[in-house]
Amino acid sequence: MTRPHLFRTQTQTIAYEMAGNGPPLLLLHGFPQTRAMWRPLVPALAEDFTVVTADLRGYGDSSKPAAMPDMSFRHMAQDMVELMASLGHSAFHAVGHDRGARIVHRMALDHPHAVQSLTVMDIVPTDYLLTEMTTEIAKAYYHWLFLAQPDPFPETMIGHDPDAYFERCLLGFGKATLDDFNPALLAEYRTAWRNPDCIRSMCHDYRAAIEIDWAQDRDDLDRKVTCPSLVLYGKEGAMARLLNVPATWHDRLSNMQHAAIDGGHFFVDQSPDATTKAMLEFLGRL
Repeated sequence: MTRPHLFRTQTQTIAYEMAGNGPPLLLLHGFPQTRAMWRPLVPALAEDFTVVTADLRGYGDSSKPAAMPDMSFRHMAQDMVELMASLGHSAFHAVGHDRGARIVHRMALDHPHAVQSLTVMDIVPTDYLLTEMTTEIAKAYYHWLFLAQPDPFPETMIGHDPDAYFERCLLGFGKATLDDFNPALLAEYRTAWRNPDCIRSMCHDYRAAIEIDWAQDRDDLDRKVTCPSLVLYGKEGAMARLLNVPATWHDRLSNMQHAAIDGGHFFVDQSPDATTKAMLEFLGRL
């Protein structure tokens, strides 16, 4: 396990790692992973960029807010803008997978001066997902509704066997087996999600998505992100099977490219080389 650097905001502690030299590139993980997910990609990216990988508040080695409103995407985006500024980067390329993708999208709306380019991985916009949730989407993404139930119900259920629940999440969003996940990284995820405070924070993340983030996303329906943007998604994932992922972003991103990568929702783990190549090709054209 790599020992992180720690950055302290007024209210939170953010754990992060940094490698390489060049233009700044921020990578944010999603549920139920940690910053460790990016390690297979970092060596190649660090040849051209200063790569920063960070644990979202509530996840990994970062602090765990006790209050649900503190887990909103807006707060998590603010953490990362402050982190990057503390490292001397007032503007940077922002990449996110899953929850991290929702956070960098919010970041591009709230802090357009800071986001030089935006890459979102295997998500559709928050308002679109929740407003257009069909039976099939609800079956595939039931965890949005389960984790958002009042505490301590989901926390109690998950706490009986965190590995069983979260490993099912890794396998449940489209074409993945545990063998697709690096054993050392999987061990770090297990360490993180066995922490009751982490379980609580992840539930608060999904509660905030429905109680806070949905309305904020809806308020911004008439706004487009204008920086160069890349939408990546897994060819065999639930999102690709149920939706036209790029089409859901057309009204949100004014300068968009898109590509499908072999694998499911966790295509970053399943196809790290192809993911790295797609990112470098996009960034190299800017």
